[in-house]
Amino acid sequence: MTTVVPRDIKGPLTNRTMTEDLPTRESLTEKTSLPGHEQGSQREAKRFRAFLAGVMQGSMVEKGLVGQDYRDQIKALFQQYLPEVDLYDPLADHRNSLEYDRRTGRDVFFYHNKMCQTIDLLVAYLPQASMGTAIEMWEAYQHGAIVISISPMKHNWVVKFLSHRIYADLGAFAAAIASGEIRELLQEKRMRPPRSSEG
Repeated sequence: MTTVVPRDIKGPLTNRTMTEDLPTRESLTEKTSLPGHEQGSQREAKRFRAFLAGVMQGSMVEKGLVGQDYRDQIKALFQQYLPEVDLYDPLADHRNSLEYDRRTGRDVFFYHNKMCQTIDLLVAYLPQASMGTAIEMWEAYQHGAIVISISPMKHNWVVKFLSHRIYADLGAFAAAIASGEIRELLQEKRMRPPRSSEG
């Protein structure tokens, strides 16, 4: 079975529609509404878009993945405390990605990097260093997204300089999302003027 990866980004950011295009970044909070709400209403709740980044292979020499249980834990926290956020999990549609041929793997890799240019929030789970996650953090940060790291590596320059918030572990992150701190960051971001394309 061939995995199809889109070349362009426009359309909804959900795991159900991985093979669809995504909207440009400017339309993320302005044109996307909750299910059942008509677009254009001043009262409708706006959706945020988030990307769940995190270590997969880490520094493994052999082919394989480190434990991925953190993904379900983080997704459950978003469902409970931030239901207005569409959280995309890149592993969900690519659980067999280590078996992809070179071309398919390359397409998925670059597609996810490009996707990180279109989001409002990136959550990076980094109990150890991850080159792929570092690239995703860079793309998100450079394009105006909020970057949150869950990592004990507070002295690592990627974590230190690309993160708007750093939480030492999942417990600390869970406390922050439950307190409303993450929602406040998103609301503050919405109030900021968009970055100039030339900036």
